[in-house]
Amino acid sequence: MAPRTNDTDPDRENGPAPVMPPAAEVTPPLEEHRDETEPSATETDADSSLTGASAGEADADDERVAAVRRVAAAGRRGRVFQLGGTAVLLAVALTAGSIAYGAIRDRTVGTAVAAAPAALSPALLSSGNIDASIAALQAQLRAQPRDYGSWASLGLAYVEQARTKGDPSRYPQADKALKRSLQVRPGNEQAITGQAALAAARHDFKDALAYADQVLKENPYSQNALSSRIDALVELGRYADASQAADTADSRRPGVPVFTRYAYVHELRGDVTTARRVLDQALATSTSPGDISYVAAQLGQLAWNQGDYKTALTDYARALTADENYLPALEGRARAQWAGGDKAAAIKGMEQLVARYPLPQPLVELGEMYQDRAAAGDEAKAQDQYTLVDAWIALARANGVNADLDTALAAADHGDRAAALRAARAEWARRHTVHTADALAWALHVNGRDAEALPYARQATATGYRNASFLYHRGMIERATGHPQDARTWLQAALKLNPGFSPLGAGKARKALKDLEAAK
Repeated sequence: MAPRTNDTDPDRENGPAPVMPPAAEVTPPLEEHRDETEPSATETDADSSLTGASAGEADADDERVAAVRRVAAAGRRGRVFQLGGTAVLLAVALTAGSIAYGAIRDRTVGTAVAAAPAALSPALLSSGNIDASIAALQAQLRAQPRDYGSWASLGLAYVEQARTKGDPSRYPQADKALKRSLQVRPGNEQAITGQAALAAARHDFKDALAYADQVLKENPYSQNALSSRIDALVELGRYADASQAADTADSRRPGVPVFTRYAYVHELRGDVTTARRVLDQALATSTSPGDISYVAAQLGQLAWNQGDYKTALTDYARALTADENYLPALEGRARAQWAGGDKAAAIKGMEQLVARYPLPQPLVELGEMYQDRAAAGDEAKAQDQYTLVDAWIALARANGVNADLDTALAAADHGDRAAALRAARAEWARRHTVHTADALAWALHVNGRDAEALPYARQATATGYRNASFLYHRGMIERATGHPQDARTWLQAALKLNPGFSPLGAGKARKALKDLEAAK
């Protein structure tokens, strides 16, 4: 169990909440046999979720990246935020490779049953080879098309694949698989748990909470639902409720998924010591490559947030030993290398990462690295990265993802500032977290509305969460509103906590401090 300490969102990396490795944990009773020689029209439609995530995955990945870059190229001629239908075309391009593999039709002769969940090891889905897991589930469903447990597991696997590969085009496939599971066995726990995970992945945290609560009414010990409930409460800014939910989950189903969330709730309150101790415990109990890479990368992020780059690199190395392609660890390693002074390795690593997975945060980070390096051609390279961010956001929206936070964070510094403010306001209307408060504060600041920004900047730093970017933003806003002493306090705190927190922001913080001292 996690230690019982005085008692703290999984926006940890300025993106979506951590998602636990999916597991097939429920075995409901078999449905009565019924004759069926042809699938229904609805079932046939759902069978498209069996295509495109196993054989030919590398080709599909290449097409996905190429599609994002094609939309980015269009964005250079006319901003992606104004492309309209291009987002839909992008989504079609990303799924075209899947369609080419052929729509599978489950046509059975004789008797078909709603099978219990397949005897697939939960570790398979968290083994670090999600493609192999999906291929195994697809094969099972071709043979047993009414296996509602495998449909639910497939939906969860697609959610995990979207997260680990940065590919939101998998979410519609996840949705179809989960709906198919519920058609075969209405109300089954695995599928509703999967719907909670999918809603959270799409940043629909109210629905994620509702689905988790629905499962817990029937099974108070569902580890997946307990974890999803913590995530949803954190992402809705209900931190006291999240802390209580973490304690409840730890008492009912202690394990890696609960430990990691328990740690993050503590980190949000500034209790880094407890957070690291619990994550260390989680790592010690991890056995599958998926769990090891997941927990070790979170340890690396925690160390990096505190400016401990040496420890962060050690943690990221352990994550990558378990899974050499684990995105958070690849990104975190490059970030720590940059902050630690190994800028050449950092840029090389980030270039390799975005070449395969053009995701918003690493794209912004690489762009800022180019700008800070300022070699010949670097400014143009940086602008290319920021245009790719717009393309990814268009893709995410086309696949049902609420990308307002991504928009606000990227556009405030490197895009359409008015769009950043609109997105930040929209996200704040949905949920009040430290991350949305910080995003709204900064969007207001870059739009010259500092008096409005200050209360949000103060709210973002109110829980004790030790995030240097938040401290930097508050310091700059305090300065802009005529509070030089407070500005110095917060800027110094940001640089003391994590002197390399941002390729560009850290330098701006130092310059602002120098100017404040000169103005004394």
